[in-house]
Amino acid sequence: MCDIRLFRSAKMDYKTAEMIWQTQTNDEMILNNAAYHLQQAVEKILKGALECVGVTVPHSHKINRLIAMIAHNGANLTVTDWIDDHAEMLSEWETETRYNMDFLVEKRKLDRAMAEVKNFMEMNGICDVLREELMNSKTKESLLQCLPETKRKCSDFELNCYYIMFQKKI
Repeated sequence: MCDIRLFRSAKMDYKTAEMIWQTQTNDEMILNNAAYHLQQAVEKILKGALECVGVTVPHSHKINRLIAMIAHNGANLTVTDWIDDHAEMLSEWETETRYNMDFLVEKRKLDRAMAEVKNFMEMNGICDVLREELMNSKTKESLLQCLPETKRKCSDFELNCYYIMFQKKI
């Protein structure tokens, strides 16, 4: 079932990671929590885009596997080079940050990841600013026609997500 809940949850995971990342503390383990939420944001965006093209999403946290599925199934999502190049690291953050008490995410890697995941999200319209494609009134109106009447009054974030779902129809 394709809807925008995974995208909304991804946005909240990113915001959680950002709040943790901005917390000034001497406890390096707190960075693990930020890294975990950052990985979850990427995973949920990839899974959300796959659902939008009718793919049954696997119970997998492997970012590289999800990226391959995006490429093979024509999902309306741009995977940045950084996300693709760091898929293994992001996947490692899902388990190691939660279960390996000796694992510590390096601050410099988390700093870069925060910027790169933000870029990935913005490039794909997982943000509150209306994506460039929808600034065109004809494109926006075509998108709104794909939605049920009850869904047409929505935020820019929601319109951005619906664009991922219906871009091929408009």
